[in-house]
Amino acid sequence: MADPTPDRIIRDLWSLAGLAPGRLGALELTGAEPALPSSFRIGAAAQASIAATTAAVAALHAVRGGPAQAARVDMRHASVEFHSEHYRALAGRDRGETWDSIAGTYRCGDGRWVRLHTNFPHHRSGMLTLLGCDGTRGAVAAALAAREAFAFEDAAAAAGLCASAMRSFAEWDAHPQGQAVNTLPALRIERIGDAPPTPLPPLGARPLEGLRVLDLTRVIAGPVCGRTLAAHGAEVLHINAAHLPSFDELVVDTGRGKRSATLDLRSLAGRDGLRGLAAQADVFLQGYRPGAIAGHGFSPEELAALRPGIVCTSLSAYGEVGPWGGRRGFDSLVQTASGFNHAEAVAAGADPAHADPRVLPCQALDHASGYLLAFGTLAALLRRAEEGGSWLVRVSLAGTGRWLRGLGRLPDGFAASVPTMADLGPLLETTDSGFGRLTALRHSGQLAETPPRWALPSVPLGTHQAAWC
Repeated sequence: MADPTPDRIIRDLWSLAGLAPGRLGALELTGAEPALPSSFRIGAAAQASIAATTAAVAALHAVRGGPAQAARVDMRHASVEFHSEHYRALAGRDRGETWDSIAGTYRCGDGRWVRLHTNFPHHRSGMLTLLGCDGTRGAVAAALAAREAFAFEDAAAAAGLCASAMRSFAEWDAHPQGQAVNTLPALRIERIGDAPPTPLPPLGARPLEGLRVLDLTRVIAGPVCGRTLAAHGAEVLHINAAHLPSFDELVVDTGRGKRSATLDLRSLAGRDGLRGLAAQADVFLQGYRPGAIAGHGFSPEELAALRPGIVCTSLSAYGEVGPWGGRRGFDSLVQTASGFNHAEAVAAGADPAHADPRVLPCQALDHASGYLLAFGTLAALLRRAEEGGSWLVRVSLAGTGRWLRGLGRLPDGFAASVPTMADLGPLLETTDSGFGRLTALRHSGQLAETPPRWALPSVPLGTHQAAWC
C-alpha cells in the first residue's frame, strides 16, 4: 500500500477528531518531500498537522458566520516551523547554549546507549548525585561505563530524573509501554461531562477572537499549541510558577501572542486564582507530568464541574497508560526510547547491531504533538457548540511518534538539507518583543481572509497580572 498523501493524512485526522467530512474546506498544499534530512516523513507530518489545524480554524470561523477559506500550507515552510526555536534571533544578542553540558548520549558498560536530559538544574544535580560523579562529560561517561542501560533508565526514573535507553522499533514494540501506547490513537477526544451546547462567541475580525485559553505548559509541544491558537486570535494567558525552572530562550519563540503571569499552586491563594481564571476559560491547556496538575485540584473532572463546557487538553510524554504512564520525558528521550534514534541511524547506513544514536533533524515529536493538540482543541470546541458537553483532548509524544512511523519512510530522505536563517527570506518577520528586537518565523498555516498574526509580543515570564483582559 502506498504511503498516505498529506491530503489523505489530513482527512484521516479529521475523521479521528469526529468532525463531519463536509466541514473540511478546501486545502491548498504546496511543496514536496523530502523537506528535511530524515528517513521519516517529517515534511508530510508538518504540513498535515498544521493544515488540519488551519482547516479547523476556518471551519470554526465559518460556523460563526465568517467567509469560507482554504487552508494554505507550504511543506517547506511547515517543516522549518517544526524547528521554529532554531530560527530566531534577537538583535545584538547571541542565541546562547540551549543544552546543558552533560546532556546527550553515552555508551553504558553493556554496550547500549543512554540519553540524559539535564537541562533543568534540578535534573542535572539529581543525575550527578545518582551517578556519584563530577559534572563533566568525561566523569559522566566513566560512571555510565559501569552501568547497564536499562537498569540505569529505571533507576533514573525512580529518582524522578530524565534518561532513556536506546531501543530499536522492534524492542519498543515488545516493551510493555510501547504496547500500551501503540493501542491508542495519536489524538483522543472524549466527552467528560454534561453541559448544554456552548455557543461560539459572536463573529469577530479574527477566527478565534473571544475564546479564552489558559496555557499551563512548558518547553515546546504545549507552548506551540497555545501559540497556534493565539495566531488566529484566541486570548491566551500563559501561567507559570516562579519557583519552577524554565527555558526562557524557548519562550522568546513560543510566547508570541500570549500574556504571561505566575501563580503558585502550592498556596491557597494561587489555587483560588487559577480556579477564578478557569471558571471563565474555554480551554484549559496543560502539559505537566500526568497527575501533577490534578494533584492541586485541577483534574479534568474537577474543571468540568467548575466550568461546564470547558475543553481540557492534556499532553504527556509516554501517555497516561502503561507502566511508564507517569514518567517524565522530553522529545529527545522519547525519540531514543521508542526507536527513532536507532531507525534513523540504520537508514543512514549504520550496522543495526552497533548503531550510534542519530537524532531527527528537529524536535518533530514535540512540534507535531503541539499541532495535534491545537487541532484536537479546535475540534472539541466545534463539537461542544453543537453537541454540548465538557471535553478532554489527549496527546502524547510517544503516541505522536507512533503516528509519524505510520506515515511511512523516505528512501531518499537524507538528500534534503537543513536551511539556514539566511535561506528563509520572506518566511521570517522582525518585530519588537519583551526580549528585544526579534526575527522569527511567520506561521505557515495561512488563511486568505484572516491571515494569522501574533498581536502580542513574547515577554519574560510573569510580565502580566493573572487576570483576563
